[in-house]
Amino acid sequence: MTKKSAGILLYRKLNKTLEVFLVHPGGPFYSRKDLGTWSIPKGEYTDEDPELAARREFFEETGSMLAGELMYLAETKMKSGKLISCWAVEGDFDEKNLISNTFELEWPPRSGKMSAFPEVDKGAWFNIEDAKEKIHPSQLVFLDALVTFFGSSGS
Repeated sequence: MTKKSAGILLYRKLNKTLEVFLVHPGGPFYSRKDLGTWSIPKGEYTDEDPELAARREFFEETGSMLAGELMYLAETKMKSGKLISCWAVEGDFDEKNLISNTFELEWPPRSGKMSAFPEVDKGAWFNIEDAKEKIHPSQLVFLDALVTFFGSSGS
């Protein structure tokens, strides 16, 4: 069965510049990685409406509920075969207020000790050019779809 994930690309226009909000994965495997590791807030779902799953996942990874109508952007398939669906909504979020769910992982490996880590350890706003460097390559399609929606200038 194909795994499915849903997420939201939050955007804003600041001084006529289109910016997007991305999150950085938490845990020890990503602590020293930056370029190509950031993501839209997203997560897996099974028997749930994908748009509702996207809203739920945004809340779980940021601690913020989103208002407003979501605009469907695109779907992409990762190398693993997982399908990611993405919606966009205009809004604002103060990254200093980010509160993420946690997950447990045996750390250090083979230590027998379970440690809790946040699903995402930080979030930030990026202009489209910077976001294209930060975001996981499989999710570039979401940035491209948003830019296409607004026109080539992103304004």
